[in-house]
Amino acid sequence: MESLMHFLILICVLTNSHSEIAANEFQEQSNLETYIVHVELPDPDDAEYGTNAITGEDLGSLYNSFLPTTATTAAISNATRPHIVYSYHNVFKGFAAKLSAEDVKEIEKKPGFVSARQQKLLSLCTTHTPSFLGLHQNLGLWKESNYGKGVIIGILDTGIVPDHPSFSDEGMPAPPAKWKGRCEFNSSVCNNKLIGARYFHDGNGSPLDESGHGTHTASIAAGNYVQGANVFGNANGTAVGIAPLAHLAMYKVCTAIGCFESDILAAMDAAIEDGVDIISASLVGGDYQFYANSLLLGAYSAMERGIFVSCSAGNDGPSKSSLSNEAPWVLTVGASTIDRNIRATAVLGNKEEFQGETINQLKDFPPTLFPLFYPGKNQDDIKSKYCASKSLNNTEVRGKIVVCIDGGTISGIEKGENIKAGGGVGMILINHKNDGYTTFADAHVLPATDLSYADGLKVIAYINSTESPMAAISFKGTVFGDNHAPMVASFSSRGPSRASPGILKPDIIGPGVNILAAWRHSIENNTNTKFNVLSGTSMSCPHLSGVAALLKSVHPNWSPAAIKSAILTTADLVNCAKNPIEDQRHHPANIFATGSGHVNPSKATNPGLIYDIDPKDYIPYLCGLNYTNREIGILLKRKVNCAVELRMPEAQLNYPSFSIIFGSPVQRYTRMVTNVDEANSTYTVKIIPPAGVNLTVKPTTLGFSQANQKLTYEVTFTLVASPAKSRVSQGSLSWTSTKFSVRSPIVATINGK
Repeated sequence: MESLMHFLILICVLTNSHSEIAANEFQEQSNLETYIVHVELPDPDDAEYGTNAITGEDLGSLYNSFLPTTATTAAISNATRPHIVYSYHNVFKGFAAKLSAEDVKEIEKKPGFVSARQQKLLSLCTTHTPSFLGLHQNLGLWKESNYGKGVIIGILDTGIVPDHPSFSDEGMPAPPAKWKGRCEFNSSVCNNKLIGARYFHDGNGSPLDESGHGTHTASIAAGNYVQGANVFGNANGTAVGIAPLAHLAMYKVCTAIGCFESDILAAMDAAIEDGVDIISASLVGGDYQFYANSLLLGAYSAMERGIFVSCSAGNDGPSKSSLSNEAPWVLTVGASTIDRNIRATAVLGNKEEFQGETINQLKDFPPTLFPLFYPGKNQDDIKSKYCASKSLNNTEVRGKIVVCIDGGTISGIEKGENIKAGGGVGMILINHKNDGYTTFADAHVLPATDLSYADGLKVIAYINSTESPMAAISFKGTVFGDNHAPMVASFSSRGPSRASPGILKPDIIGPGVNILAAWRHSIENNTNTKFNVLSGTSMSCPHLSGVAALLKSVHPNWSPAAIKSAILTTADLVNCAKNPIEDQRHHPANIFATGSGHVNPSKATNPGLIYDIDPKDYIPYLCGLNYTNREIGILLKRKVNCAVELRMPEAQLNYPSFSIIFGSPVQRYTRMVTNVDEANSTYTVKIIPPAGVNLTVKPTTLGFSQANQKLTYEVTFTLVASPAKSRVSQGSLSWTSTKFSVRSPIVATINGK
């Protein structure tokens, strides 16, 4: 799929090769690499640098004092001397510098040195989705939030195309007085919609988007209204972001080879200083340990400043424990389908029909039968890789519709290009088993349709049943009403969390399959329609960033944890057919695929109760993860002594869900809820226990006499009996009143005998 998942896989492949080439070229000039260096500030009693008096200039001087004072063998010219690339002020205390291994050894000897490591390279992981999410003009949350007015969303991505109509400032108010950012385009192209645009070290000298990814994600979060948006005439309608009156600030941290950690940290440092309210990061990669992951490190500092951070869960599903961005202080977003299909039907010679998708529906392609060719006998046949060849046998494919298997390092679009070059007239692209029923509406270069794995098996069975298989492709255009939606996308990364299995991740799922949004150019070679359809958690993440902006507009004093709680406790559990949300196999999706469920923005604006977390509450949580004092100090930007701090088990964090791992057969945890509705309200507990677990809650009723009142309850989880085999079961705990049902999902991991 050229949709984002394949884009991401392709980027990852190119990133490895390009970075190696770039590294080799650089090594010919010097042996300097970019290191992320963490330091401790001087003691407050230090006569020269009292912490309370340290300014930006002082920090710069302090950071420079760590660099070696004499040239090493790596530093024989000004261009190759050790030098600081970025000085960080907000995300942590430290800097990024070009250093040799010998330089690092010298720096390690300096007082105040904490750690140094080479930077890593991270990867990049609409017209209908607002309506699908229940957002309607002049009604409900859009009306109540004034469409996100006054909220600033910072996007960390590949840049932006500023003159796209999605970033017009028609109807936009001026940015808030707190805004301190800047526009780094050569000409004054920023406006009241795009209020800031910055690029960082490897940004090629401009915030301009050279790939399209950043333009796409920015317009999903907060694009302005654009009528007549479509791709090849499909998915036609008015394109608009989730928070259309929110302001946008683009921080370009990614190029064709990926996203460097030093740039990400610098961008988050700037975004905090600039005054953003929301940070949207459709990026994955880095270390899974929180203290060693630059994105999560920056997100912690942003959270402390009251900034909500939304991140992609990753595109490595459906494998277990494939998540990125697992920290409890960020919203980890998985991807789901919407109820719109761009339908293309495969019609076989035996009159069987199978519904697939493609965005490029060629109107002049005749719906007549053509010879159908597949070189293998089944989907796993080695010959299924046939379509990956750029030199296909013209005799075999000319004048035929060719069956290809999706997956591998060659995208479906590239396979179609190979078939067209070989004289083929069409392509039936069959999902790999892992993709199941998740189909993609890609812009193929020839008549094509992407079929589910199950339907693909039937097509291959038909081919094997006859000496002269035939097929046609019939285009049906845009079709609404897929009752399986929302369905968890096959590529959406799954839990459980590796870094903190006592916190349920992902948090939420949102629209991320076949999403139409702004693009850097017209894929139709038509200057009037600069839109594209992509898929990935890179698309679901900005949907939730937009939702967070709407909630921030309604509740400007809510903390990031409060906004997250409102989103999670009001999530939907059923699809359009009122059945439990399914995965890519059309089986009920498990809790490690859905998290709390599918976002419901309208319910989230008034959740009744919230689970809030004060930033200081993360200290005993981090100590409970058995991080060292130094590792926690990197996150907190100050010294911590876990010997004197209270240590808490992960499940004790005041999170709006429970992830219980049974070592001890009886476990007790407390939660505190805050009443955010009317003064007098009463809630009664409703329990659906996980299989094999008894649950008791004390008290069973919560009575609130005033707004913003906080009450605490205790939950006891008791293992009934250890099963023969390890298993995972799920349930829920809900507080219900006459108006609200505040639901916390529960997952219990039970080890076998």
